[in-house]
Amino acid sequence: MLHENATLLDFAARVYPGILQHDLLRYVIGAGGTFLVINVLLGRYVAGRKIRSQWPAPEQMAREILASLRTVLIFSLAGLSIAFAAQLDWLNLYMDPAARGWPYFALNVAVLIVAHDAWFYWTHRVMHQPRLYRWFHRLHHRSNNPSPWTSYSFDASEAVVNAIYLPLALMLMPTSILAAFVFTAHMMLRNAVGHCGYEVFPAGKDCRPLFDWLTTVTHHDLHHARAGTNFGLYFTFWDRLMGTEDPSYYAAFARASGNGKAARADYVG
Repeated sequence: MLHENATLLDFAARVYPGILQHDLLRYVIGAGGTFLVINVLLGRYVAGRKIRSQWPAPEQMAREILASLRTVLIFSLAGLSIAFAAQLDWLNLYMDPAARGWPYFALNVAVLIVAHDAWFYWTHRVMHQPRLYRWFHRLHHRSNNPSPWTSYSFDASEAVVNAIYLPLALMLMPTSILAAFVFTAHMMLRNAVGHCGYEVFPAGKDCRPLFDWLTTVTHHDLHHARAGTNFGLYFTFWDRLMGTEDPSYYAAFARASGNGKAARADYVG
């Protein structure tokens, strides 16, 4: 047993720095890249699509980045648990993405994303219960006017809830390393864009979202403005099925996308 423990410790010492670096880069590139491209470089070009008139305060963004570094640490420990489980053959995590065929690869990524949306919706709703909110989700909602840096700004308890999804999913579905990478990259990008404060999703001729089955930036921004609706992460169908979509969503989206007749107005929390 001592030899096995020493072997696992050696394995952890060998792989953990790379896992931590990967998780940190994913946040820095995802959140920082979104902030740089949308909020800074394209800010003047998409100014008419800014959802709120105010800018997030620098102190808020500093708090978000500090909290996010703790989230990165927690996510990296979940990544280490995946590496341990794969080393012990508890997971069917494999290298060649074409080993089961490319249709399976596409299905694999799709299932990871759709299942994660369900995981997020239901855990998110639970964390909004009054007895749990202050312990799990209050820090994230201190960012009433979110920025891309908000995407990982979690209490430690919420970070753990979010982190355990992928190890559980990998226990149930054989997954290639590339499929897991695509899933986590999508998760980071959608999360960062969803908090960017500019409505970057296109509108149709009816002023509604062109891809109405996807959550837009306005959709999640409304959740930060008036917590209690719009719990979905990637898709709108759980909110619509469960009756938790904000009734003002379409009007707010029309204003933010520049297709509404009413002037942009800040939400009242």
